[in-house]
Amino acid sequence: MKLVLAVAPDKFRDEEFEVPQQVFSEAGIKTVVASTRPGTCQGMIGATAEATSAFADLDPEEYDGIVVVGGIGSQDHLWTDADLKKLVQTYAHHGKVVAAICLSPVVLALAGVLDGKNATVFKSPASVKEMEQSGARLVDEAVVSDGKIVTANGPAAARKFAEAVLAALPQ
Repeated sequence: MKLVLAVAPDKFRDEEFEVPQQVFSEAGIKTVVASTRPGTCQGMIGATAEATSAFADLDPEEYDGIVVVGGIGSQDHLWTDADLKKLVQTYAHHGKVVAAICLSPVVLALAGVLDGKNATVFKSPASVKEMEQSGARLVDEAVVSDGKIVTANGPAAARKFAEAVLAALPQ
């Protein structure tokens, strides 16, 4: 099993990257870190992540799903990234796991994969607006799974989110 961990190049939320990565590693799941460009990505509170690939360079066939890390950098860098949206659409179309935490469920909304789906998000005026406009059914819970789509509302939910992603993967 292999997952893509998608992070913003700047201001990703540290725990939303580090905790899932650790949970996946302990479960024997390999991960690749990708961003808008390869290189060092900076967390909001000091962590760094080394993106080995740009979204445009990934082959979706090589991975079992995608996990989009949150943080304010998601709104700044990921919401409008066409390559990331295309990846999300491809994974969703092929019935693979598509997961996002904090502000990043908006990426899934803007990719058009949340229409009629239960989901959650870190609530801000912009995130709620985008989720509602996409047709997502907002649920006020820390982690929401709807089939192969997993969303979470923030850093406190990082471990439960990662466990829900594991549960959504083929056994």
